[in-house]
Parts: sequence; C-alpha cells; structure tokens
Amino acid sequence: MTGISAAVQTGFLGLSGGKTIRDKNCERLKLARSLYGMGLKVAGVSLLCQDKRVFDAMMAAGTPCPYEGQIGDKAKKAWLENPGKAPEGTRLVLEAGKAAELKAEKEAESSEAEADHEDPDTTP
Repeated sequence: MTGISAAVQTGFLGLSGGKTIRDKNCERLKLARSLYGMGLKVAGVSLLCQDKRVFDAMMAAGTPCPYEGQIGDKAKKAWLENPGKAPEGTRLVLEAGKAAELKAEKEAESSEAEADHEDPDTTP
C-alpha cells in the first residue's frame, strides 16, 4: 500500500485528507517472499512470473518460468506450445501474434494466387 495525504491549516480551521493506493506489484513481492520462505520455491517464482518483465527476464536467462508444475526444458517447451497462457505483453505473446499475422498473410496470398491461375471451364 502506498499512502497520499495533504493538510491545510489556518488560524481557525484545519483540513486534512488521505488516501491509500493498492500496489499490486508490492503485494506480489511480499506473497512470493512468503511462499519462498515456506519452502514453496516453485510457487513463489510462479507468482513473480505473472509480471511480464520477470517472465521475459527468466526466458532470456534460459530459466523459464514454471508451467503448471513443470520446470526447466519441459516448462520452456510447454510455454512455446501455449504462448497464449503467458502474461499479456511478454515477448512470447508478441512473437506468437506476429507469427499468426504472417501465417494469415501467406494464406491470403496463396488463395489469391490460386484464384488468379484458375481457368474458367465455360465462357459466356
């Protein structure tokens, strides 16, 4: 939690106010530290991996985030087969989106090329 406060004081009247803001990243860090401290290391790392920056860093370092209990090379293979389950905005998700766009473009081009090469059987 982060707090914000303000106050104004005059000779006769004083006003003050405050607000707390929930910091999800701070909560994630505290929860991961607690899990790791209880010996649940894979769960702690999995919690941190919900952040796209951590996910990308782990993949770049060659130590992919756990995938449904799998770790190491098995996890990496599972992430590559299921990029849609990775946190939104990760390189894996962005690359999968680009690959899907390229595939759609190639399919569209090949169907256009086939249509251009067809000879009509009958002429009007």
